[in-house]
Amino acid sequence: MGLVYVRIAPAGSWHGGGGFLFRATCDRLQPMTQNPSRPARIAIVTVSDRASRGEYEDKGGPGAEDWLRDVITSPVQIDRHIVPDGREVVAAKLRELTDAGTDLILVTGGTGPAPRDQTPEAVMDVADKELPGFGEEMRRASLAEVPTAILSRQTAVIRKASLIITIPGKPSAIATCMNAVFAAVPYCLDLMGAARIETDPARIKAFRPKGA
Repeated sequence: MGLVYVRIAPAGSWHGGGGFLFRATCDRLQPMTQNPSRPARIAIVTVSDRASRGEYEDKGGPGAEDWLRDVITSPVQIDRHIVPDGREVVAAKLRELTDAGTDLILVTGGTGPAPRDQTPEAVMDVADKELPGFGEEMRRASLAEVPTAILSRQTAVIRKASLIITIPGKPSAIATCMNAVFAAVPYCLDLMGAARIETDPARIKAFRPKGA
């Protein structure tokens, strides 16, 4: 079987010149990141009117960071941000982070049915591609614990070379959702040309096809 090598340089990437090499065969595409040792840049965005005004302690952001640091074994840089609810302000923050080349963005809060819950709309405003399976699986896992999980409008999208995932605001619910979907995240980042993430298999065993 012949091999074809394709060089791709995603817009907004932190990687140096040259882009990425992908080895294409007739049955699958295998990403070959040129700089696999680069620390992944992760942003956690808490969406909350009260937390942004200092009236409420942000628990979602620290909860998400604790979960990530417990699972990821490769080098990462994690930054946390707090913004008020609202479609325009959330979309603006996501554009800022993706334009800066953030690999993974977790958005906590604002995914319910209340009038000010506009995070899913903001995420779709910036999306290049939607990955609806993330939301489907997070709701399935959460419904095993609480019937109101059906009210969640969580999803995931890709913008440029950034993966954006919306998650709940409660730390225990964050753990439920992340446990349900994170095994697919490292390979998704590989395919996008983002930084490589390794996980502790005792916590989350990242799935990659053989040779990836």
